[in-house]
Amino acid sequence: MYDWAASAFATTVIAGFFPVFFKSYWCGDVEATVSTARLGMGVSLASISIAVVAPVLGAIADRGSARKRFLLFFGFTGAVLTSALFLVAEGNWKFALLFYTVASIAFNGGNIFYDSLLGLVSSENKMEFTSSLGYALGYLGGGILFALNIWMTLRPADFGLSSSESAVKYSFLSVGIWWAIFTIPLILFVKEPRKKGADSPGKIIKSGFSELRSTFREIRSLRTIFLFLLAYWFYIDGVDTVVRMAVDYGLSIGLERNDLIIALLITQFVGFPSAIAFGTLGQKVGARRGIFFAIGVYLFVSVWAAFISGREEFYFLAIVVGLVQGGIQALSRSFYAKIIPKGKAAEYFGFYNMIGKFAAIIGPILIGGLGLFARRAGFSSETSTRIGISSISLLFITGAVLLYFVDEGKGKRDIRSRLS
Repeated sequence: MYDWAASAFATTVIAGFFPVFFKSYWCGDVEATVSTARLGMGVSLASISIAVVAPVLGAIADRGSARKRFLLFFGFTGAVLTSALFLVAEGNWKFALLFYTVASIAFNGGNIFYDSLLGLVSSENKMEFTSSLGYALGYLGGGILFALNIWMTLRPADFGLSSSESAVKYSFLSVGIWWAIFTIPLILFVKEPRKKGADSPGKIIKSGFSELRSTFREIRSLRTIFLFLLAYWFYIDGVDTVVRMAVDYGLSIGLERNDLIIALLITQFVGFPSAIAFGTLGQKVGARRGIFFAIGVYLFVSVWAAFISGREEFYFLAIVVGLVQGGIQALSRSFYAKIIPKGKAAEYFGFYNMIGKFAAIIGPILIGGLGLFARRAGFSSETSTRIGISSISLLFITGAVLLYFVDEGKGKRDIRSRLS
């Protein structure tokens, strides 16, 4: 249910309304390049901040047995600041960007501790299904609220609102309330065992930093974990690049903004049953094989995307992406949870989420670099863009090759050997 709660921020705020509303409402008096630079600054700051502190937070939370407390702190901080966007007046871009940046840090920070609770709420043989169910509910919950918010902005009078701008601001408020309300089941029903000793904040922080150095050395020496994180970095970079560059690519080949919003909704609702199906697949054939299958689909998508022309093909592309997007994320999480020490879950997931935050770095560079090279070689602008988008396939191929050498059984044996 926390996935259901927090995913509304990812859909309505991050992917849906904030970038457009920031440019038109809070930065409407400046050039587009200036507003883009301001938004980029905030997004980069949020990503870098959480990437840097993620392993530290995980180490501290593990030492103090405080994963749930950290999750609730970040979750409610994000909910309050998202709701606060409702109060930001037109043209006041500084407060809008501040609230959005800190809420983004809270959203990503909370996910570190949410992921680390997987081993606590699920037995090992059901981990793939439990992880996938979380992602599925996230797609459904985020999609339902996003659909309602789109209805509010297209027909504000139906909700007693005066304008689309007012509807968007109420949409931000609805996300904050949604996030807070649906976090309550986690508060009531998820119990985290308390560790004895070292409960004072000072000792917890000091011990956390000590454990962080130890864990970093462990990851370097545990070949299976290190190799999986390397593989994950490449293929999740490809996944995140598809997500972040899809709108730009769609616009560049002539699609309308409404077409892209519909495609996003399609992905959300297809992702719900597909993520559950991937959980079942992972239980039957293993998470690693399920990840290989998803990588294969993404490899097909990255090549096929270079040849699509109309919105119907783009919608079909959105369906295919929705079939595997939640699955590859869920199975990656469950696979990783199985090969790490159980008593250091938050700490190890801190590194896992750090890798995730540094994703979508190589992909955009590949797309832009290869596209620019093709343009200078004499190809048209659209053809150069299509050539650039196909370069994402290199990330999936590299990730698959590295994943081939990841041995789950050996990883578990290495952990048992180190613990004994």
